[in-house]
Amino acid sequence: MSEHELIKGCIEQNPHTQRALFERYAGKFMSVCVRYALDTMEAEDMLQEGFVRIFNNLHQFKHEGSFEGWMRRIVVNVCLKYIQKRKLPFKDIEGGSTQDIQVAPYIYGSLSEDDLMKLISQLPDGYRIVFNLNVIEGYSHEEIGVMLGIEASTSRSQLVKARRMLQNQIIKLEKIAV
Repeated sequence: MSEHELIKGCIEQNPHTQRALFERYAGKFMSVCVRYALDTMEAEDMLQEGFVRIFNNLHQFKHEGSFEGWMRRIVVNVCLKYIQKRKLPFKDIEGGSTQDIQVAPYIYGSLSEDDLMKLISQLPDGYRIVFNLNVIEGYSHEEIGVMLGIEASTSRSQLVKARRMLQNQIIKLEKIAV
């Protein structure tokens, strides 16, 4: 079924087409939700809420740009609403070094995507959310600031600290592997 047929069928509230749309994109969007959620149950709630909003707002899709990108933005916004309910703290984590850390390039190549996602999921909430929004989703610090109700400079500093923490985690893995 083409993307156009999916959109048309879902606007007409055809349950078979809605199921087809859900099955085509649920896996991708679940991985988005998992990056923002505290646990799998919360991620499933985010995913369900995201698809409800997609179906309710499908008539607003203007066929400008990527349909998947349009849906992803809705899912990310749903995730951010969950995060805002938690009153996410953006504070400093003590003990972080301000020096740049050198990591052997071969270490990055030896990490699988799953390994890297596990390391990202272990970041403190503020670091993890900003890292996901900037590095993975591609939002600017100004956009992140608006979405999270923080200053763009706070977003930048959270990202720097997240990267530093990830580098430290990777160095620890390197020492274990050697």
